[in-house]
Amino acid sequence: MDDARGKGAVLTAAVRTVAQTGSTNADLAELARSGAGEGLWLRAERQTAGRGRQAREWVSPAGNLYASTLVRLRPSDPPPATLALVAAVALEEVVAVFGVRATLKWPNDLLVEGAKLSGILLERVDDAVIIGFGVNLAEAPHDLDRAATSMAAHGGAPDPQLFADTLAESFERWVARWRGEELATVRDRWTARAHPVGTALTARLADGSSLDGLFGGLDASGALMLRLADGSVRVIHAADVFLL
Repeated sequence: MDDARGKGAVLTAAVRTVAQTGSTNADLAELARSGAGEGLWLRAERQTAGRGRQAREWVSPAGNLYASTLVRLRPSDPPPATLALVAAVALEEVVAVFGVRATLKWPNDLLVEGAKLSGILLERVDDAVIIGFGVNLAEAPHDLDRAATSMAAHGGAPDPQLFADTLAESFERWVARWRGEELATVRDRWTARAHPVGTALTARLADGSSLDGLFGGLDASGALMLRLADGSVRVIHAADVFLL
């Protein structure tokens, strides 16, 4: 990472930082294809081509967190998609350490008083999963289709490097639990930090349709259970979910 993407790079105890890059997820994907090992972290002070789910632009002003890491999958691991839950519980833990109480929304959004605080993007590269974290530490965007907030609006913005190093430690612990104690431990922690069972939700599916229902918890695989008006339960593995 000593090329143009890595100008100004420094190496900390846990997370490598660059002044600017296009996308930390894209950089980690390239490194994964080159054989980079699990546990590598990259943080950028700014991104010029940050992105969220479904290729949405992720605006990346200085002062917020833009960081990515990778997990190398093993045959005995739980399903790779459940790393979304691992990332969410690790991030919620760190946000709490810095004094902000957040609520989890499936699969990995953090909300503060109903407003979006962060985004987590998972991408598969061969036997690796790249996990990108974007957290509004200093400021939040104002042009989203939902309310957004920042940690600065709830008591103060942490130093991005300190936040990233703390997140790296938390995520490593939760990955170890995900592997060693199976998915149930992560799922239970996620549920304990989520909005209550019975919360009204709408799920926007990949085909463009929407389903309204009540949060029924997570199934054994970590999928969302949505209780519909007719009493049936729809198990949802992929959707954009909003509180009603």
